[in-house]
Amino acid sequence: MKRLLLTGAAGGLGRAMRPRLAGMAEILRVSDISDLGAVADHEEEMQCDLGDRAAVDRLVDGCDGIIHLGGISVEDKFSKILNANILGLHNLYEAARANGMPRILFASSNHTIGFYRQDEYLDHTMPQRPDGLYGVSKCFGEALARMYFEKFGQETALVRIGSCMERPTNHRMLSTWMSYDDFLSMIECIFRVPRLGCPVIWGCSDNDSRWWSNEHVSYLGWRPKDNAERFRKDIDAAVAKPAPDHATAVYQGGPFVLDPIFSEE
Repeated sequence: MKRLLLTGAAGGLGRAMRPRLAGMAEILRVSDISDLGAVADHEEEMQCDLGDRAAVDRLVDGCDGIIHLGGISVEDKFSKILNANILGLHNLYEAARANGMPRILFASSNHTIGFYRQDEYLDHTMPQRPDGLYGVSKCFGEALARMYFEKFGQETALVRIGSCMERPTNHRMLSTWMSYDDFLSMIECIFRVPRLGCPVIWGCSDNDSRWWSNEHVSYLGWRPKDNAERFRKDIDAAVAKPAPDHATAVYQGGPFVLDPIFSEE
């Protein structure tokens, strides 16, 4: 690609992926509402509030692909979620439609299905069961992407990210963890495959205790290589196991199922 857009580039996952994406395009356009820090030679900086339609139009202009990590990534006030995750996503898809419909990787979340139990094994056909307003916003995002695909042919990978970080840090993440290397190889497959469509992809590594099946997207050629199991002894030694009846040990969404509806006051 000539130019690849990475939104949410100032966030934890965005910062981790920026150097890893250097080989994906001649120019990596990095964007966030927050300070983006030092910008590398191959990077092109554009600060943007996703709720600003005109700014998002400028952001998408000239891009051959989009990795959309931007938005609110935790449970929060509805007004914040509304601006970044709902209005902002609509702005992104309208901008993509006006600019040649570059392929999109949409960072959805496991919190779209957070109220499933940890003893349930899911495929992509299972109904959504969001565990909070953040999860609801990601359900909206998946539905919006599907509509743009059906109506206009806009291709999107709906990646339900589990826990993408350097290493898992608790027992739940032994099932949900996705390594940075596995995420990068997924990204490469998403933008390389001749026809993508609009698939749900579970964002986790090849963990022994994973809860999700990606058999339906074998056509992507993505084969995760990492396994959280190698961290189990360290986690057992450093982190107390939650009580068996506690939400973090019962539900796939973990502590998100316990979050309140945050007041706007």
